Amino acid sequence: MNVLLIGSGGREHAIARALSKSALLSRLYAAPGNPGVAEVAELARLDVSDHAAVAGFCAEKNIEFVVVGPEQPLVEGLADSLRAKGVAVFGPSKAAARLEGSKGFVKDICRANAIPTADYERFANEEKALAYLREKGAPIVVKADGLAAGKGVVVAETLEEAEQAVADIFAGAFGKSGAEVVIEEKLEGEEASFFVLCDGTHALPFASAQDHKRVGDGDRGPNTGGMGAYSPAPCFTPEIEARVMREIVAPTLRAMREMGAPFQGVLFVGLMLTKDGPKLIEFNVRFGDPETQVLLPRLEDDLLELMLACARGALPERKIRFSPQTALAVVLAAKNYPGTPLTGTEIKGLERAGEIAGVIVTHAGTRREGDKLVAAGGRALNVAALGATVRDAQALAYRGVDAIDWPDGFCRRDIGWRAIERER
Repeated sequence: MNVLLIGSGGREHAIARALSKSALLSRLYAAPGNPGVAEVAELARLDVSDHAAVAGFCAEKNIEFVVVGPEQPLVEGLADSLRAKGVAVFGPSKAAARLEGSKGFVKDICRANAIPTADYERFANEEKALAYLREKGAPIVVKADGLAAGKGVVVAETLEEAEQAVADIFAGAFGKSGAEVVIEEKLEGEEASFFVLCDGTHALPFASAQDHKRVGDGDRGPNTGGMGAYSPAPCFTPEIEARVMREIVAPTLRAMREMGAPFQGVLFVGLMLTKDGPKLIEFNVRFGDPETQVLLPRLEDDLLELMLACARGALPERKIRFSPQTALAVVLAAKNYPGTPLTGTEIKGLERAGEIAGVIVTHAGTRREGDKLVAAGGRALNVAALGATVRDAQALAYRGVDAIDWPDGFCRRDIGWRAIERER
């Protein structure tokens, strides 16, 4: 079958590479894609916010299945528009995508269904929000309700910092996403990411991962979209997985069905593993970035077949097959990231890195300028590797990193440190 992949980042390059291996695939298109995606797919110039144009492209190219990578098109209802035209989609409806599109919506579902999460309140009024902050004190977490490109969350260590975050959100720092604010207790523990495939009725565990949000070694500096990741997460034991499926995933999917918005696609469960057990931090309604770059190299099943099963309401009963090896990915970012990145700088040496056995280079924010490959965003590349242990995967990934010639890029040098400490 012909398939269209929506998106342009490292996640989409990893998905495109996995889809290209499927025996079910006839032709793969991507919109807008990137230079890495172009190696395995035909790029299409499409405005993905124009749903009629996307549907028209599907009709023109005889596309039977669309895979939506990023969250924005899902929250805007692209899946609904395509399904209305008879095109199958991997990704939730607009109503179901509220699990990422509104943090307050998720917290209310948790409260109504006794799903373990941080205590919270939500506010549409700045003065009431500030009064609640002063009552609770710091540390505390302040979140813009809607999508904010990963920047709408402030973990405030002081009351002053929390008050400033509330003021910024209500002043319009995140546009419509800040029409409401969610204020919640700060959870303590170790974070982990867990991915579950859903077909509207059933859920099938996919895989776990841990990423590194801070820009600098030792988890220092400002938060980013992620500077690296590894999978599986050693802290995410089978016992914890069973508990998350029972206490968080199952009641959430049941609640969504009962409100007439069954969830189909991948559910990204962001967790804090506290002394009282796993608690939900947030849901995403798509694969993570850079987690996808370590999940999919381990996948031994046909990704397209699994995605189709989600869309058709027919997930298999059996476990999904993964390599027992660890995958670890390092993000190469442009100087000044996560501030205003230095873009347009040339990147060389990708061929050398790719020739190292076991190394996988994924494009995230790059573009072609003639024969040159240049940085086009903050996070430009992911360099991943597979190894018998986290330490082995880390060593191989950094061999790949060091083969790349990019003086205007940087990376963390300690990706995987927490898991390596566990291996000692």
